[in-house]
Amino acid sequence: MNVLVTGATGYIGLNVATAYRRAGHEVWGLTRSPQKANILARHEIRPVTGSMQDPGSWAEAARSCSVLIHAAVDYQEDPFKLDRRTVEFLISLAREAGPRPKTLIYTSGVWVYGGTGGALVDETTPLNPPRLVSARPEIERMVLQSSDVRGIVIRPGCVYGYQGGLTGMWFAGAVTEKSLKGVGDGRNRWTMIHADDLADAYVRAGESGLAGEVFNVTDRSRFSVREMLEAVAGAAGYQGDIRFVPVAEAAAKMGHFAECLALDQHVDSRKAVRLLGWQPRHSGFVDEVRSCFLSWQAAR
Repeated sequence: MNVLVTGATGYIGLNVATAYRRAGHEVWGLTRSPQKANILARHEIRPVTGSMQDPGSWAEAARSCSVLIHAAVDYQEDPFKLDRRTVEFLISLAREAGPRPKTLIYTSGVWVYGGTGGALVDETTPLNPPRLVSARPEIERMVLQSSDVRGIVIRPGCVYGYQGGLTGMWFAGAVTEKSLKGVGDGRNRWTMIHADDLADAYVRAGESGLAGEVFNVTDRSRFSVREMLEAVAGAAGYQGDIRFVPVAEAAAKMGHFAECLALDQHVDSRKAVRLLGWQPRHSGFVDEVRSCFLSWQAAR
């Protein structure tokens, strides 16, 4: 298959693009930075320099691909307005392609469920997104209900591994800022996924031929934020206190992002196991924290 990945030098996008290439597919990767194009080329990904604000800069590459993966996030403007415009553009390209539908995979996230506490939620559970991601369900519906594409939505858990995502912020706090903090009381549990396991789910989804499906992609770990921060402290040699910041206090600096960091979630990914033959191979962030810390250090 020919595959286009937006945000191909980003945290999720690079791992997804690389996984598709390792699976034998031809991959084009969108990056706004000419300096980062060489990163893609080293991974046998064909660089396409452009931006979501200027879709004409990468339209030709998208037209040549049967699988379109939207994994980019751009905070230079309202990210969800830009998200919506990008999805609309991708669907319009697919419409032009005629009777052979392209597959469009949209990157969402488990935050759209809101806090679930101990209750296990799956893809049939009504959504209750916090304010930060309140626009995301409508974009999901655009992808799933379009008759012009085979639409698939991936809802990853909190991604860890390599440069680290949100867990990388914890490493930076322990090493650089000498301050290790969590939002909330520390008893909340994040649902997690290693970057490699997530990328494998994207490949399986793109190869499946399915349409109109949503897949949660999370591992089976159930560590609390307190347990994960304690693991970070041990791996990084951090000797200071671990502070848990009330949501209202954190929101004064972080805005609505603080509400998401305090979510307590339990998310079921058995649909991906059943329909895609996918299985998470990584056991969880706490079990692998030392390897993750070494990788984060090397990526700095």
